[in-house]
Amino acid sequence: MKIALTTLFMFAVSVLSGGPMALAQDAYKLSSGDTISIHVYGEPDLTFDSVLIGQNGRISYPFLGELKVAGQSTAELEQRIESNLQPDYLIDPRVSVSMVKYRLFFVNGEVKNPGGVDFQPGLTLRKAVSLAGGFTERANRKKVLLIQEADPNREEQEVGLDYKIQPGDIITVQDTFF
Repeated sequence: MKIALTTLFMFAVSVLSGGPMALAQDAYKLSSGDTISIHVYGEPDLTFDSVLIGQNGRISYPFLGELKVAGQSTAELEQRIESNLQPDYLIDPRVSVSMVKYRLFFVNGEVKNPGGVDFQPGLTLRKAVSLAGGFTERANRKKVLLIQEADPNREEQEVGLDYKIQPGDIITVQDTFF
């Protein structure tokens, strides 16, 4: 009985603390093309299962109007919505913001199905190429270039197949000459 209670307690703590996914999501910064959900407990008129962040990095939200959310984490956006609703609209708002769908990343060059691919957390370059149909016969598997969306200079860099991909990244698989 004591073991069962200890196990139940540890499970509850790990679930309530959010675990490692919560940490990763808090570090992730929202950008245009991401889709989020916003839930205000007990307020169905302020709850939305799918909100697409526009090209201008903004969303439209009842009472608050247009909000620039690009560059904020989901935790920061929760706090912002709570603080903006509290003084004038709700006494004690409980807001939850979570990711529904990340923006695309792009795989170009010598892959079988070039184009935009849905991002999944923990994705490596190797898996990204696989999602794009794999390498073509002419692909140079040792010459893969990456432009990170987060890089303000947008410079190409050569990366290995175990490199972690981020939403908005652009991958180009070079061809071999012979």
